[in-house]
Amino acid sequence: MTTLRDGVHGAVPSGSANARGIAAMLFSMACFVTSDTLIKIVGRDMPVGQIMFLRGFFAFLMVGGMVLARGLIPQIRSAMTPIVAWRSIAEVGATVFFFTGLMRLPFADAAAIGQFTPLAVTAGAALFLAEPVGWRRWLATTAGLIGVLMIIQPGTSTFNPAAILIVICVFFVAARDLITKQMGSGVPILVLILISASAVALTGLFGLLIESWIRPTPVMIIGLLASALGVTGGYYGAIVAMRSGEISVVAPFRYAAMLFALMWGYLIFGEIPDRTTWIGIAIVVSAGVYTFHREHVRRRELAAVVRMAA
Repeated sequence: MTTLRDGVHGAVPSGSANARGIAAMLFSMACFVTSDTLIKIVGRDMPVGQIMFLRGFFAFLMVGGMVLARGLIPQIRSAMTPIVAWRSIAEVGATVFFFTGLMRLPFADAAAIGQFTPLAVTAGAALFLAEPVGWRRWLATTAGLIGVLMIIQPGTSTFNPAAILIVICVFFVAARDLITKQMGSGVPILVLILISASAVALTGLFGLLIESWIRPTPVMIIGLLASALGVTGGYYGAIVAMRSGEISVVAPFRYAAMLFALMWGYLIFGEIPDRTTWIGIAIVVSAGVYTFHREHVRRRELAAVVRMAA
């Protein structure tokens, strides 16, 4: 049964619960960004399909162990439904385009474009799920898109076509999140992650048809193992964050990923964004934070209406 500290049923989480949620979200973003950093490093010498297979396989082993430990194996069969299949397809599409774009794009740029995802989810929820989205959130989404264009800088000498791959990835991620939202809570998160990891690993095998796979070095194996651990930790941290504190308080801290990406981009890859990119990053992050704020305001207004009608 859900407790008051879960932040649902109208309960307001305590300050310690919000602090725990913020810490979990920061941990989650650090894990995700570090995982992507390791992928970019390994990707200097290893083809994308092989990376997908090995990291997906390692993630499958890690998550599979947790699924087994929690006695969730029987629920795998019941999770084999068309909607879960569509979610897995979206996950695979996001992985293919992100990994391919990441290898060809400055690290911070790829991460910055990815920050448009919550705005894309907002737009998708309005267009495909008929969720009410006011003019303020539409304006924030438009501003975020302008920020992405400033990061990409199409039509200029600094334009990198690989940025389009990250944009396509964003739409796959948004589709995955919208599908997940439609699924409800019937399928355990760990089972979903296990199925996604399996789908990514199996898709990576198709790379054998078009790529020249290499013999991984011990350093590469360690890097991919750490990347798989990072993804698993990232998902776990995000779940804890959403269940611990108020979403309106915790969710904006997902943009800490941008800080981690800028740090690793500078320290490891020697990348420094230009002024236009900095402005674009600021616009995307600001638009996203404002969207979370409007979501909080909308939920508060709806709760007030429900209380008045009760």
